[in-house]
Amino acid sequence: MLHSRIEGEGTPMVIIHGFLGMSDNWKTLGSQFATEGFQVHALDLRNHGKSFHSEDFSYEVMVEDVKQYCEYHQLNNIIIIGHSMGGKVAMLSATTYPELVSKLIVADIGPKYYAPHHQTILAALNAVDFSKKPSRAEVEEIVSGYINDFGTRQFLLKNLYWESPEQLAFRFNLKVFNEKIETIGTVLPFNNTFLKDTLFLRGDKSDYILDSDFETIYHHFPSAIIKTVNNAGHWLHAENPKDFYTYVMDFIK
Repeated sequence: MLHSRIEGEGTPMVIIHGFLGMSDNWKTLGSQFATEGFQVHALDLRNHGKSFHSEDFSYEVMVEDVKQYCEYHQLNNIIIIGHSMGGKVAMLSATTYPELVSKLIVADIGPKYYAPHHQTILAALNAVDFSKKPSRAEVEEIVSGYINDFGTRQFLLKNLYWESPEQLAFRFNLKVFNEKIETIGTVLPFNNTFLKDTLFLRGDKSDYILDSDFETIYHHFPSAIIKTVNNAGHWLHAENPKDFYTYVMDFIK
């Protein structure tokens, strides 16, 4: 069963993080949604956060994980929010099990194919040799040799934890990500559609959803509304949480 953070009472809202993320990334927004009459379930996908590790890693198995989670917790008519890779999981969940989902919110990802583009991040993570028992500061120094952006580094280093009193490790399953990195960009199958209310949010400084992608979005999601969050890149929910929250609440209500 997937690990999750559950907060609040009311209409079930399932939140799915992006690649190399975890439920903790949504702590602040999740608490805000919980005060508005939602029972928020922020998930850790397989091979991420505190959820189980598995050699199986595809959107199909991640969708089944979400389905099983919802069945276990008896969640129906869920509002589902997914960011980046989590947005792909949310899209495939809604188009595979439309009866489960009442509203779909996709953050800065489209249904199209994305070529692998995480090479620098994976190189940084693979450069850390935990057998040398590095300190937190030493891990950060190694990663900073590859990644200049402070925000991206902090996002990745949230995954560091003490496996034992003297041994740091990453929570995610780096071995499987190295082997299955092609999976992340998989296209949504052409015939998959979801006819209910759908909101796509994109960052104005991000190139993940282009104007030229709108036609494909409307093909799969004919009821889609597409909004642009200002002063935000790919991590729009972290970079401009105020506007992100407002767009989501206006859409839901």
